[in-house]
Amino acid sequence: MIFSLLDSVVPFSPQEKLKLFYLLTSLLSAVSLTLVVLWFYCEFGLSAALFVLASMVLSQWLTVFGRNLWWGLWAFYLPMVAVMYFLKYRRTPTNRHFITFGFLSFIAIFLKCLINGYEYITTTLIMMVIPFVYYGIIDRLSVRQFLRGTLMAVFGSGLAIFLSLMILAFQIAAVKGNVLGGFEHIVYSFEKRTHGDVQDYQDKSTANLESTPMEVIITYLKGTFFDFNNYVTTSNSFVSIFLFKIRYLYLVVLFLLMSIFLFYPGGGNASSKQRQRNLALAVATWVSILAPLSWHVIFKSHSYMHTHMNYILWQMPFTLFGFAVCGLAVKSAFSELFRLTKRC
Repeated sequence: MIFSLLDSVVPFSPQEKLKLFYLLTSLLSAVSLTLVVLWFYCEFGLSAALFVLASMVLSQWLTVFGRNLWWGLWAFYLPMVAVMYFLKYRRTPTNRHFITFGFLSFIAIFLKCLINGYEYITTTLIMMVIPFVYYGIIDRLSVRQFLRGTLMAVFGSGLAIFLSLMILAFQIAAVKGNVLGGFEHIVYSFEKRTHGDVQDYQDKSTANLESTPMEVIITYLKGTFFDFNNYVTTSNSFVSIFLFKIRYLYLVVLFLLMSIFLFYPGGGNASSKQRQRNLALAVATWVSILAPLSWHVIFKSHSYMHTHMNYILWQMPFTLFGFAVCGLAVKSAFSELFRLTKRC
C-alpha cells in the first residue's frame, strides 16, 4: 500500500521508481542496523561496536534481505531499536515508565505487522525484550519489576497483534465475502506453517509437517554465515567445506567460549560496574538465541521449507550480541596483556 501510494505520486518511469524503492528500503535497513551499532558503541565502546559492524558487513543474509521490498528488513529490528533507546534514556521503574513501555511495544509491533505481517513474529517479539533483559540486569530490577515490565510488553504487543489480525481478517473477508472466512484462512495458514495435522494437507508434500523441531534446528546450525569460497579458491575439499564455510554452529561455540573468557583474565581487575555490564551482555546474548529458535521450533514447517532464507533469523539478534561479546573479550585480553607487559 505504501509503495503503491509512492508509485502514484513519483513522476518517474517504472524502472526509475523501482530503483528508488530499492534505495529507500536499503536506506531504512541501513539506518536500523546503524542504530543498533550506535547502541553497542554507547554501551560498550568502540571494540564491541566494530565487531558488531563487521558481523553485519560479513553477513551474506543481511545483504540479500537489505533491499527486499517484500520483507522490509528494517521493520524486524524496529521494535528492538525502539526499546533499546527508550530504556537507555528512561530507566526509572515507575508506574508511568511501565505503562509507556507497554504503549511503545504496542506501537512498534503494530507498525511491524503493518509493514511485513507476521513473518518471524515470535523472533521479533523476543528481540524486542532483549534490551529489557540487559537493562534489567544492569539496574538489578527485582523479580516483581522484571515480571511487570515483561507483562506490559506482552500486553502491548498482544494488543497490536490482535488489532492487526482484525484488519487482516476484514481484508480477507473483502475477497471471500465474510469475516469468518478471514479467520479460517488465518488459522489454516498458521497450522500449515507450524504443527498442523498431516491429514489436512494430503494434496501437498507433508515432509515439512512430519519433520521434528530438532531436525530443523540442526539444519540451520549447519548453515553458512560467511563463505570464503566466494573469494578464495582451494583444491582441498576439507578446507573448502569445513573451514572456509563459517557455519552458525561454529559461531555458537565461539560465542560460548568468548562469554566464558569475558571474565577471564582481567575479571578481577574490572570495575564492579563493568563486570555487571559484561554479565548483562552475556545473559542477553544467550537469551537472544531464543529469538531464532522460537521460529524454528514453533514455525518448524515454515523453516523446513524455507531454507533459502530463514538463516537470516540468526542475525535477529543473536549473532549481533554474540559478536559484541567477542569484541569485549578481545578488548579484555588486550587490556590484560598490556597490564602484564607494563608490570614486566
